[in-house]
Amino acid sequence: MLTLSQKRNLKKRASFQESVDNENTPQGLIQHCSPLHKHPCVTAKGKENEVQFVLAKRPRRRRESTGLSWDSLPDELLLGILACLPLQDLLATSRVCKRWHRLAFDESLWHSVDLAGKAQVDAALRQVLPAGAVGLRCPRACIGEPALANARRLRVQHMDLSSCIVSTPVLEDILSRCQQLRDLSVEGLVLSDSIMQSLSQNAELARLNLCGCSGVSPQSVRDMLQCCRRLEELNVSWCDFDSSHVKAVVENIPSSVTQLNISGYRQNFTMEDLKALVARCPDLTHLDLSDSVQVTADSFPVLRQLSSLKDLALSRCYQIQPAALTCLEKLPELKTLEVFGLVPGSYMPVLSEGLPQVQINTRCFSSVARPTPAGQRDRTMWGTPCRLVYRP
Repeated sequence: MLTLSQKRNLKKRASFQESVDNENTPQGLIQHCSPLHKHPCVTAKGKENEVQFVLAKRPRRRRESTGLSWDSLPDELLLGILACLPLQDLLATSRVCKRWHRLAFDESLWHSVDLAGKAQVDAALRQVLPAGAVGLRCPRACIGEPALANARRLRVQHMDLSSCIVSTPVLEDILSRCQQLRDLSVEGLVLSDSIMQSLSQNAELARLNLCGCSGVSPQSVRDMLQCCRRLEELNVSWCDFDSSHVKAVVENIPSSVTQLNISGYRQNFTMEDLKALVARCPDLTHLDLSDSVQVTADSFPVLRQLSSLKDLALSRCYQIQPAALTCLEKLPELKTLEVFGLVPGSYMPVLSEGLPQVQINTRCFSSVARPTPAGQRDRTMWGTPCRLVYRP
């Protein structure tokens, strides 16, 4: 049994505990126990002592810009920077983003491209030609299937495809898209009448190198020469031509031609062909008649009609006697004479004395209409260097 004093103490403790349970937590204790990033927000709505807690984060400070970014540069400035890059680096920048890809293939950067030394160029041509290249140099390369379906007309004006490995249909597809050609070399390739018809569409064609070509008819040669009236240099040496092809050339060659290589036709080039040629092209300065065994010393009076002739090649024209060559002194502008295989070494001093103003046997190969003269290892194309160069 509890005493009266013990009962009073229990009542006081129960009363004190009830008052503690009903008491709200002090605001000072809340602020002291809360983390630093938690701030209480007291609202006046609702009950008088009700408290609402809100978790808040501090806003991140923006980093101040320390300079210009690549994205802020205008297209003109970026093009100026890209114009200083070599070919491999320019292609690498095209993979950065869509904008750089667009700028990297701007036609102003692809004015002239040299792919010499790259074995397989079909993938490169798929990018270079539609990009608007004006000059293209890729001799002795393998052209597979460029697939130029999206490129209707090409801007190329100077193109060197000498000795390439390329099928005739692929070559037809490339040249059919070209209507602005001024210089073209397809030396050693198999052509077709369709290709000659495509060349006829290039009215501004000035230099054409067909050395060693085959697969064309005399009629297609005739039609092409009749359309290309601004030709200045023409090389049709050692083609798979018979006498009818040769006559198609000499009877339709434009009078604008000043440099001509029509060597290698042995019996198929006659004196009558020479007379027709001189009559149509009186302003010839370079003429190569090498390996034409029908040409004799009787041709010299005809050659004297070429008052501007500076370079003459009569190598292996075996019907010409070495002593008769001194008659060429009557050509006032003649500077070089190529007579390889015609003049023996013992007679060379006599010929040099008879033609003191003429240099004899200075070049083994003709440079007429060739992009790079034989024996020269520079990477120019008709005297003009390419801006973008592939370096293996």
